[in-house]
Amino acid sequence: MGLFRTFVFLLVLYLLQGSNTSLVQLNNNGYEDIIIAIDPDVPEDEKIIEQIKDMVTTASAYLFEATEKRLFFKNVSILIPENWKENIQYRRPKHESYTHADVLVAPPTVPGRDEPYTRHFMECGDKGEFIHFTPDFVLGKKQNEYGPAGRVFVHEWAHLRWGVFDEYNEDEPFYKAKSKKIEATRCSTGISGMNRVYKCQGDSCISRSCRIDSQTNLYEKDCQFFPDKIQNEKASIMFMQSIDSVVEFCSAKNHNREAPSIQNKKCNSRSIWEVISNSEDFNNTVPMVAPPPQPAFSLLKISQRIVCLVLDKSGSMASGNRLNRMNQAAKYFLLQIVENGSWVGMVHFDSSAYDKSQLIQIISSNERNKLSETLPTTASGGTSICSGIKSAFQMIKHSFHQTDGSEIVLLTDGEDNTVSSCMEDVKQSGAIIHLIALGPSADQAVIEMTNITGGLHQLSSDQAENNGLIDAFGALASGNTDISQQDLQLESTGLTLTNDHWMNGTVIIDSTVGKDTFFLVTWGQQCPDISLWDPSGTLMGGFTVDTNSRMAHLSIAGIAKVGIWTYSLKAQVSPETLTITVTSRASNSSVPPITVNAKMNKDTNSYPSPMIVYAEVQQGYLPVLGANVTAFIESQSGKMEILELLDNGAGADSFKNDGVYSRYFIAYRQNGRYSLKVQAQGGTNAVTRSLRHPLNKALYIPGWVVNGEIEGNPPKPEVNEDTQTALESFSRTASGAAFVVSNVPTNSFPDVFPPSQITDLDAKTDEDQITLTWTAPGDDFDVGKVQQYIIRTSGSILDLRDNFDDALQVNTTDLLPNEANSKETFTFKPGNISEENATHIFIAIQSVDKSNLTSQVSNIAQVALFIPQADSSPDENPQNPSPGENHHNTGVNISTLVLSVVGSVVVVSIILSTTICILKKKKSVSRPSTGF
Repeated sequence: MGLFRTFVFLLVLYLLQGSNTSLVQLNNNGYEDIIIAIDPDVPEDEKIIEQIKDMVTTASAYLFEATEKRLFFKNVSILIPENWKENIQYRRPKHESYTHADVLVAPPTVPGRDEPYTRHFMECGDKGEFIHFTPDFVLGKKQNEYGPAGRVFVHEWAHLRWGVFDEYNEDEPFYKAKSKKIEATRCSTGISGMNRVYKCQGDSCISRSCRIDSQTNLYEKDCQFFPDKIQNEKASIMFMQSIDSVVEFCSAKNHNREAPSIQNKKCNSRSIWEVISNSEDFNNTVPMVAPPPQPAFSLLKISQRIVCLVLDKSGSMASGNRLNRMNQAAKYFLLQIVENGSWVGMVHFDSSAYDKSQLIQIISSNERNKLSETLPTTASGGTSICSGIKSAFQMIKHSFHQTDGSEIVLLTDGEDNTVSSCMEDVKQSGAIIHLIALGPSADQAVIEMTNITGGLHQLSSDQAENNGLIDAFGALASGNTDISQQDLQLESTGLTLTNDHWMNGTVIIDSTVGKDTFFLVTWGQQCPDISLWDPSGTLMGGFTVDTNSRMAHLSIAGIAKVGIWTYSLKAQVSPETLTITVTSRASNSSVPPITVNAKMNKDTNSYPSPMIVYAEVQQGYLPVLGANVTAFIESQSGKMEILELLDNGAGADSFKNDGVYSRYFIAYRQNGRYSLKVQAQGGTNAVTRSLRHPLNKALYIPGWVVNGEIEGNPPKPEVNEDTQTALESFSRTASGAAFVVSNVPTNSFPDVFPPSQITDLDAKTDEDQITLTWTAPGDDFDVGKVQQYIIRTSGSILDLRDNFDDALQVNTTDLLPNEANSKETFTFKPGNISEENATHIFIAIQSVDKSNLTSQVSNIAQVALFIPQADSSPDENPQNPSPGENHHNTGVNISTLVLSVVGSVVVVSIILSTTICILKKKKSVSRPSTGF
């Protein structure tokens, strides 16, 4: 359980602040500002730092050659945990934090799982989230199983930076090749090896040839591909970079398009090099003449948090209850969100700036209350954002002599045409700028400050019932704090009441949370009657009422009871706007809480390009399946769009049952900013935690073929990936970063959205028929119902992909489309394939909507026109041990022994029979004649 918990630290730190927040830059062919973070629960070991340096240095040279002398690693920051000893080499970070880590060095997600992997759940060509290495892997203890660390780093970097996928498939390790043989899923096919079942018991190992499964006509489940140790093939790094000769990515020339690899499935059968060559990195560089310099390293040690609130009190804040809503949200941050041990100060600004509280360290509620008393009470004057920022810098320098790594939380509702005057100061400060934009007129230029400093960009509209400001401040938990100290939002909702004066609801507190549970109620005019009952029906009292800020809050002592808490708020006036927010912390530091993280696929977008909403629901790293996940997307004017997110592996969702719930967003209301909030709920026994291995990982090497014999590696830990643990009921909410949309038409909206691409087409044969299954797209991406399907077949995968309209069309007259996200099934008899010597039928679908807009061609499914033959190698192959090795066979193959004994008996029997026969003949010849 300890190992399971420790990984949670870095993962959740990364997730809570949003994803795809890498600070990596490409400058003169070299990657700069890479961040490798070491988990605080990794025992202190300076060898890890040295091994990281060695890994990156060797990876840089390997990457340089693999990218045809284009790309290398220039500088890397290594984040040292706060609980490691001080060292004169360690410096305080600037913008670097766990939030922006590109590589995490952390204990395995489940004990024994040391596989290096990359968290990547977006589309082909999109960047991933982070790379995860375990300490044992970094220290070189897993080199036999995964290969040299530098090579593995390049494999994972390709996932992370260029959005390519693996050229193997653990779910489909073999396929029926056009050679009419069963081949291992790999690229390139020039990589040689043996297909074998290899079993070990104790010190004895037995190898035999693979048998064909009568159901699949492929090799049995236990069959594995063992590569030859000595190879000449140079590709591909995304299959098995551990092979000594492999130094390239598969290209169009040697790409294995017929294999059911993840790369083929997700990237439309394009090779790795084709995807990389189309990347921004590739297009912005040219091959270098001279070799690159070795990477430079910075050692940075996490230290205490320093935060200064810079709050707008200009005249525009007096309208729409903005000033009071800001105070409510800021007070919530001070009372509940900011962590103990942090240093916090406050600056107000209008046309000028005012230091209201010097930095003080949060030790108890006394400091929190003292800071709350310095919130602004009146609004007037103009807007000078730079004055506020510069004043905050001076305040921080006064106490700490530098601003490196400090955080500025800037809230503003207005524009300031002088913002550019302090942009250089911001760049040089080493501080992080977080922006909370209030209303439609908040300054756009400040977004650049958040981008260059790695800060968070949040939006709140003037619709108080949407609770945007409180959500924005709630998202400002530290990126460098253990998850057990961070507040998780269980509920965030509001209503504007007119005829009905009651706002009733429930909140679920599950067993993974319950510590420091905090209930916050806000109102616009008059304090409502507040009633709260715990799961046993006990009425809870003790709310602290702040009439000036128009808010009331209650902290539950100890660990809150697990179960359903019920609240009832009765408004005293009409109309009235009420909100309720509930947060809690992990109840047990050794048990990871259930978390949800929300993000869009990009920060800026231009109409009519679609966007994708993502929500990760996890306990620790392990995915939570079966949750009800809803996204709330609000424009800056307060218009709300609600989407149900799905984890079905179709449409916008890349992988089924990976705990990432997705959906297309195309309901653009206007130009400008949008905010994102996600709610995840699970009922008892309706949700499960899956033990499935992560995708996008370096391939485990089961062993090598040396001189015709298998030299096996220790088997992977036995984990039943189908095991799913039922979870209790829970509820979570989380805010994603704001995003900006442009070019939205102001008049009527024409139909510009086609159906989404079908990505899960599958084909099965039954005698002379083919049955297809897929998930239905919608009239507009994944909403509505398409008008018709066009199904075409070909004997050539490339012809079908590149010349779909010319391929043979299947009669689909009887195929009536269902609503989006329904399961579609269609059976047909294939026509004659025009290609000579065709060994497969390849099938693809295109959808057409009512405006005659067509989708992209689907993924390509295939069926074989033959029954493959198994390898003709001997059925049994005993493995003899090498000196000093325990994992090879130390005895004689039992089957061979039995056959030898039986054969010997037969030979002896034949000899005896022949001898007896000869002797009888001799007797007969020497006997006297008795004839007449």
